[in-house]
Amino acid sequence: MPMIALVDDDRNILTTISIALEGEGYRVQTYTDGSSALDGLRSDPPDLAIFDIKMPRMDGMELLRRLRQKSDLPVIFLTSKDEEIDELFGLKMGADDFIRKPFSQRLLVERVKAILRRANPKDPTAQKEADAKILERGLLKMDPERHACTWKNDAVTLTVTEFLILQALATRPGVVKSRNALMDAAYDDQVYVDDRTIDSHIKRLRKKFKAVDDDFEMIETLYGVGYRFKE
Repeated sequence: MPMIALVDDDRNILTTISIALEGEGYRVQTYTDGSSALDGLRSDPPDLAIFDIKMPRMDGMELLRRLRQKSDLPVIFLTSKDEEIDELFGLKMGADDFIRKPFSQRLLVERVKAILRRANPKDPTAQKEADAKILERGLLKMDPERHACTWKNDAVTLTVTEFLILQALATRPGVVKSRNALMDAAYDDQVYVDDRTIDSHIKRLRKKFKAVDDDFEMIETLYGVGYRFKE
C-alpha cells in the first residue's frame, strides 16, 4: 500500500490522522517539524505528504519550497488560516490542496485517494469509468477523479470542500440546496460547522469563478432558504 507522510507539531493530530489512514490500509510515517521531515522525505520518499503550515524550525511553506527543488511529491496542506493569499501562494509553489482545521477525516482520506489516483496511470477500463463520472453543466466541467474543475475551459482551482459544495449544487441545477444539505455534502459527523462556514465557502467559490469570468453569476442565493446552481 502507498506510504503517506504526516508533518505536524501537534501530536494529537498526527495520531488522529494516522489512525484514519492506517484504517484505510495506508502505511504512515510521521514528523513533528519541517526540518526533520525534509531529511526524511528525501531519504525515504513517500507517495504523498500532508503538511501543517505553522511549525517550529521550518514551516510548511518553506518545507514545500525546498522539497520542490528536487521532488514533485503530491502535497496537501493543513491550515488554520483563513486567508486566500496563503492558498494562492501554496498552490503556486505546487501544493495539491488545502484543508482547513478543524477538518473532516473522511474528506482528508477521500482527498488522499483522489490525489493518489491522479498520480498513478489508469488502465483503459478504469479511464472509461472515470470519464463517465465527469459532470458537465453548460460551461462548467467537473472531474471528481482528478479533482479538476473548468469554466469556459479555464481551470478553476478549488479546495476539496469547495469542490464538493459546487458538485452538490451543479448535480441538480435549479434545485435549492439548504445550508444543512451542503454541510452534509461537504462534511461528516466528526466536524461541526455553522451556517457562516457554508456562506464563506460560497463566497470563495464565486470569487474564484469571477477571477476567470467576471460575468459569472451561476450560484444564486435564496435568502433564508439556501443556494442553487442556475439551470
